[in-house]
This record gives sequence, C-alpha cells and structure tokens, in this order.
Amino acid sequence: MSTEQLEIDHVVIGVADLEVAAARLLTDHGLVALPGGHHPAWGTANWIVPLGPTYLELVAVVEPAVAAQNAFGTWVANMARGIAGGGWAVRTHDMTATAARLGLDVVPGSRFTSDGGELRWQLAGLPSAGAPDRTLPFFIAWADGTPLPGTTPAAHRGGSTRLERITVEADPQRLDRWLAGHELAVDVARGPRGVTAVRCRSTQGVVHLDLPIRP
Repeated sequence: MSTEQLEIDHVVIGVADLEVAAARLLTDHGLVALPGGHHPAWGTANWIVPLGPTYLELVAVVEPAVAAQNAFGTWVANMARGIAGGGWAVRTHDMTATAARLGLDVVPGSRFTSDGGELRWQLAGLPSAGAPDRTLPFFIAWADGTPLPGTTPAAHRGGSTRLERITVEADPQRLDRWLAGHELAVDVARGPRGVTAVRCRSTQGVVHLDLPIRP
C-alpha cells in the first residue's frame, strides 16, 4: 500500500472581492469565511471557510501587477472572471514519495495569519506556465506543528459542517494516474473546468455550492 495517504485538503475558489464573496457564502449557504492572509509573491490574499480537516479557500488578486507576472495569480484572476473553475489541493503525508512518483519539484511556502501566526507548507504540482492543466489537484504537506486551517473554529449557520464531496471536470484517466488510484470523495466528469461544485454536510443538512461564486 502507498505511504502517501492522500486526502482532500482544500478547494481553491477565485473571487473578485473577498468580503463580497464571504458575505454571499453566509447569506446563501450559511458558511462563515474568516480572514486568512497575504501571498506577497503571488499578489493574492485569501479568506478561509473552515470545514474540519478540509476547507474552502477564497482567493482574490490584491496586487494586479504582481499577479499578472505569475501563473497562480493569473489563474486566480481567471477563476474570478469565470474563465476557469475552482482548483483543489490534495494533502499527502509523504511529499517525498508523491513528488518522486510524478517527477515534481517540491516548493516550500508560508504566510502570516491575521493574528500574527505563521503557516508553513510544501507544495508540488501547482499549475504553472509550463504545466497549465488546472483540472488536476496540486499536492500540499503541512509542516510539523502547523495546525490545519480547516480546524479554525467557525460558527456556520448549520452548526458543525464538513466537506462531503466535490465535483470536478477533468480527464478521468489522467486524474486517476495522477492520484495513483486513490479513492477520494470526488465525482469526475470529462471536461476542462476543474472544480464545479462542492457539497458539504452540516448538522442541519446538505449545503451545495456551485462554482464560480457570483457577486
């Protein structure tokens, strides 16, 4: 059995305005988004919707000149305009094995939180100018001692809420190879858009979110 132990970590949702998107999620779905932090190298910032071991990441371009010069910032801008679907990240417990299996470079990352703390991680397979397929998930491994963002307390209207399943447009065969046959809570339809829907389960029932989030 593989030691990678892959799990869905989070869904990336590009939006034009973080506060507007957060208000829309609360009004329409009862989901609380909390201020996250700034990604200086990408020209973006985020808010998060904690869902236990997973979370939704709302990301917006806050420095257009910086964002236009990198693949991640451009991707976020395209998501916000509805040109691209959502992205997703898969958590691996053995980044060395995952990266070696796919021949990926491992890149460290970090950001400061709104309360002055620091989150640290490693990434592999993030969409880039040379690898433009945004339908495949990228991989993340959180540094030892870094709490999972999804565990941050949040008073969702439906009470305790967890991500149950996501819908992704992708090439099913390529996605299966990318994930080494792991079975994740993902419904796959052939297409080019990436994540198109998220289903959560609260103590009061199902919360269904279609992407992109409209203002």
